[in-house]
Amino acid sequence: MKTYQLHYKIPLPTETPNRAPFSALKTKRSENCRKRGKKQTKMDGNSSSRNSSLSGAFKFNEKRISASSASGALYHFGTSGISVAVATGLTHPLDVLKVRLQMQLVGQRGPLIGMGPLFVQVMKNEGPKSLYLGLTPALTRSLLYGGLRLGLYEPSKYACDWAFGSNNILFKIASGAFAGAISTALTNPVEFLKVRLQMNSDLRQRGPIAEMRRIVSKEGIGALWKGVGPASVRAAALTASQLATYDESKQILVNWTPLEEGFYLHLTSSTIAGLVSTLITAPIDMVKTRLMLQRESVVGSYKNGFHCAYQVLHTEGPRGLYKGGFAIFARLGPQTTITFILCEKLRKLAGLNAI
Repeated sequence: MKTYQLHYKIPLPTETPNRAPFSALKTKRSENCRKRGKKQTKMDGNSSSRNSSLSGAFKFNEKRISASSASGALYHFGTSGISVAVATGLTHPLDVLKVRLQMQLVGQRGPLIGMGPLFVQVMKNEGPKSLYLGLTPALTRSLLYGGLRLGLYEPSKYACDWAFGSNNILFKIASGAFAGAISTALTNPVEFLKVRLQMNSDLRQRGPIAEMRRIVSKEGIGALWKGVGPASVRAAALTASQLATYDESKQILVNWTPLEEGFYLHLTSSTIAGLVSTLITAPIDMVKTRLMLQRESVVGSYKNGFHCAYQVLHTEGPRGLYKGGFAIFARLGPQTTITFILCEKLRKLAGLNAI
């Protein structure tokens, strides 16, 4: 009987089992977890950015709302009035020379005296104090007129933005024209008194109050609003060209140059605004001065601003409309620069947005 011996050999593992499928699955799971983490982080980032933008918008609206409150309005008008008053006080002698230049050769053609010779003549004949004739009504007007003119511009611009959903250059011009016309119509008596005092050095001894009483008693209270039409047109053109040009110049310079919000941006923008506003308002300013002083001049009555401009063109030529033009720029240019630089600084200290 044969016996059979079975040999069953159990294979021993000579190498580590292949765990590649499980490792790949684990790696895939970890990658999915990382992707989900990144997605969650991105969603959290978007949520935080949305929250920050909403909070920023809320803060901006809060600032805009505060500008319309009582304290905000006081800051707007106060910073504007102070900056214009300081600029007016520093440039007042140039304003006196400008008025004297505009009243040269009324109704006549001929050679005009320049600002330099006129300055020497005034200093020689009337003394240095004559360069500050009418300073009191000028400063009074600057506080009221400057505060209203610059103070009404921003609320008017916001109103156009709210009503029409746009804040382009045309709405800025309209806002400036509205602010300038309203402020001049309200403060014309002070401007009228200032021009009268600047033209006649003999009135210095009376003072502004006594001169106003004399004007009201002899010419009537309506005389205090003499020239209000051209004055309002000039102020509307001045404020529209000055503020709209300054506002737009700042935006263009920020977008196209390395300049940022600060002194050099304000200096460049205000210089451009001063030049543009001088070119636009010089003829209107001359007509306004002639109307306010027509009782004091040799040639008689102008019926209105258009009649005055026509008479000047007819008798004195186109150059007559720009009498005192250099003096206007010599005064208005520095005045615009000082006004905007100081106003921006005061607004920053008061916590208001830049213009």
